[in-house]
Amino acid sequence: MAQHNVPDISLNDGNTIPQLGFGVFQIDPKDTARAVGTALEVGYRHIDTAQMYGNEAEVGQAIRAAGLDRRDVFVTSKLNNGFHRPEDARKAFEQTLRELRFDYLDLFLIHWPLPTRYDGDFVATWRALEEFQRDGRARSIGVSNFQVAHLERLAAEAEVTPAVNQVEAHPYFGNDEVRAYGRTHNILTEAWAPIAQGKVLDDPTLVDLAEELGRTVAQVVLRWHVQRGDIVFPKSTTPARIAENFQIFDFSLDDAAMERIDSLNKGEAGRNGPNPDTFDYVPD
Repeated sequence: MAQHNVPDISLNDGNTIPQLGFGVFQIDPKDTARAVGTALEVGYRHIDTAQMYGNEAEVGQAIRAAGLDRRDVFVTSKLNNGFHRPEDARKAFEQTLRELRFDYLDLFLIHWPLPTRYDGDFVATWRALEEFQRDGRARSIGVSNFQVAHLERLAAEAEVTPAVNQVEAHPYFGNDEVRAYGRTHNILTEAWAPIAQGKVLDDPTLVDLAEELGRTVAQVVLRWHVQRGDIVFPKSTTPARIAENFQIFDFSLDDAAMERIDSLNKGEAGRNGPNPDTFDYVPD
């Protein structure tokens, strides 16, 4: 096993989270255990999955096969969009623990706010997650794809502040308003699609920076995320890339380089994924 060299960041509930993790979005279940196993061999100790990815069982399998102590691997999962009603959320969470074969999760998130579904009542869903934290089965709880208005509603109506908000963020879409709210209210930002699902890899500014630094574009972009203070979890099934994405803590970007990457931000026009204000997908 490689040495774990990723910084841990403090959450608002007193727990910590590794700043770099490994994501399994769109990894086929038959490939998940192998990919996660490779990541664990490289040194990753933070795995991000979700009920809707359909590969929770394989994540748990890989962790057990690696021979690691459960306490040494930080695991996140997320609530399926079809189970927002509190009783459904309770059953879904229990199913996640069964799939992973865990007694607890390090972090459990509401995957999407779905403000046009369930009478817009994501607060009731959040209160179910508060129960999971109180009984110790979720060490930390948070949200994903929440806009500022959604976070403000939780602040007004709920007891627990989310530990994290996992949102789309990359050089073409900084998601700065949501990130700024998080900084002000002690909610850490996690960046999904950190390299815009590959769309930034041919960007001339980033290619030039990577050549200047003797790094890959992906490494430069991941380093940019880390220096912004975000938590990031790139995904790959290629062993060489899994290892490459882990090697971002032995160099840094100066202020000028950070500004060059910041300048690529296109605002809302740079968003690749759905807009959380209107997204209403519920799996069949």
